[in-house]
Amino acid sequence: MVYPKTMRVYRINSRAKVNLNLNVIKKSKIKKLHLIESLVCFVNLSDKIYITKLKSNSHVVRFTGRFSKNITKKNTITKLLSLLDKDNKLKNKYKISIKKEIPIQSGMGGGSMNASNLLNFFYKNKLINLNELKKYASKIGSDVILGLNSKPKILYGDGSIEEVTNIKKYYILIVKPTFGCSTKKIYSANKIFSKSEFNKTKKNIVKNVILNGKNDLEKSAFKLYPTLKKIKNQLDQNKQANFVRMTGSGSAIIMYFNSNKFAKNALKIYKRKLNNCLCIITKII
Repeated sequence: MVYPKTMRVYRINSRAKVNLNLNVIKKSKIKKLHLIESLVCFVNLSDKIYITKLKSNSHVVRFTGRFSKNITKKNTITKLLSLLDKDNKLKNKYKISIKKEIPIQSGMGGGSMNASNLLNFFYKNKLINLNELKKYASKIGSDVILGLNSKPKILYGDGSIEEVTNIKKYYILIVKPTFGCSTKKIYSANKIFSKSEFNKTKKNIVKNVILNGKNDLEKSAFKLYPTLKKIKNQLDQNKQANFVRMTGSGSAIIMYFNSNKFAKNALKIYKRKLNNCLCIITKII
């Protein structure tokens, strides 16, 4: 990507998120949305966002990279820019170029995290204030607020968020089939509801939430996409993995390891056994 020397280009790494667990608590009767609790961490895998001010009457939004295919013209970035323009928050028009390295429809929040990072850019440049930052995040999507920084977070069932520390920096192997999952369909099909495992003291978070955790959406995802269940069953046989779990609403299945060596061993195995799947090694930051 080449720009004129006089044009300043802002570069941002938009990191992928993983849900180490995900409990569906209940369905809100008012908004008809599912209330969830989850421990969310971020990994080294990231989209690359390039931001340039334009002397133009309109914004330019472009997606490149191996996962840019099938991104619609109406997306989290265009939606955000439209909201900000409507409220006259932007003094300039912008060219937003995003190199997609995070697989779409994988449950890793690529589009939402792109919007989070662009919001942060406008906040740091004093185009919006902190209250507006949170307001626009909620309007774009329920998980956008999670990406306003890359610290591990607990999302509670009441919607509140708390940053946490001392989360183990697992090496992970992302295994994603050629298809993506429809978040709307998976939540609509969900019949599993759990009691809250979190409390404000965060006691035994590693044992109770991470190692013994689960993703309630796996049952509906596996019913709608039976291939996902077959993939997870194969990955579960690996004795070196601490645990294996779908992230978000899928379709990525994540293997968590104590060492990079174990993750690389698994990569060799599953690139051969699951040669129709994308396999990526990365690490929780």
